[in-house]
Order: sequence, then C-alpha cells, then structure tokens
Amino acid sequence: MIKFLVRILSTFFYVGYLPLIPGTFASLAGILVYMLIQGYALNYVLVTLLITITGFLVSGPAEKAMQRKDPPYIVIDEVSGILLSLLFLPYDIRIIILAFILFRLLDTLKPYPAGSLEKLKAGAGIMADDLVAGIYTNIILQVSLRVISFKAS
Repeated sequence: MIKFLVRILSTFFYVGYLPLIPGTFASLAGILVYMLIQGYALNYVLVTLLITITGFLVSGPAEKAMQRKDPPYIVIDEVSGILLSLLFLPYDIRIIILAFILFRLLDTLKPYPAGSLEKLKAGAGIMADDLVAGIYTNIILQVSLRVISFKAS
C-alpha cells in the first residue's frame, strides 16, 4: 500500500508516465491545479505547501523503488515548482503562459544554485532544483509586473 501511494504521488497521479516530456505535462497539471484554486489565497498556499512537503517525502522512496537517480517519472517536483512560480501573482492567462515558459526554461537550464542542489541526496535533490526554478520564475514575474506597472503610472 505504501509503495502504491509513493508511486501515485511521486508521479502526480501517473502524469509522470506520459510519453516524451513528462515534466512538461506535470507543469501543465500544476497549472490546472492553480486554475482550480487560484481564487482562494490561503487554500493556494496550503495546497502548494502540501504538494511540496509530499514531494520531499515521496521522491526519495520513489527513486529507491525505481532504482534510478531522479527518474523522469517522478514529476511532483515540477508540479510544486510551477505552483511556486505562480504564487501571489494575479490571475491572467498571459502571466500563466509566461510562468510556464520561464519555469520550463529555468528548470532545463538549472541556473545557480539549482544545478548543484540537484546533487543532494534523495528527495531533496529531486525537489530543490525545481523549487529554485519556481522561485526564480516568480521573482522575474513579480519584478516585471512592478516595472510595467511603474511605467504605466
């Protein structure tokens, strides 16, 4: 039963088993979660925390069960990262699209310290690089919105 829960949660309800780009599909699944709860700030923060904590708890055991370092099937980290990317940003389809593109780009490029954090053991290594990509995405979008808003005034 525990192995089943680890597998279903780490793959974000089997999204990680989709062919080709599972991380991209997981980011899209995260956006769907965002769209379902975005109007409720407290719920959004709680769900983001819950998914992030769950990711830390299940990623290591999932990696061990799959007998592979950071297997592509583990995608709860992408869901957590994209939710972090959109945290405290206004609901706007343009922002969602920009967040998705930026997050996927930063998750792929792994700017400092993401690349080195990826080397951490087990769940921490799996989760950390995506959380850094999510934080960087959020900062870029928050600053951009304020600069655009400042210029408009």
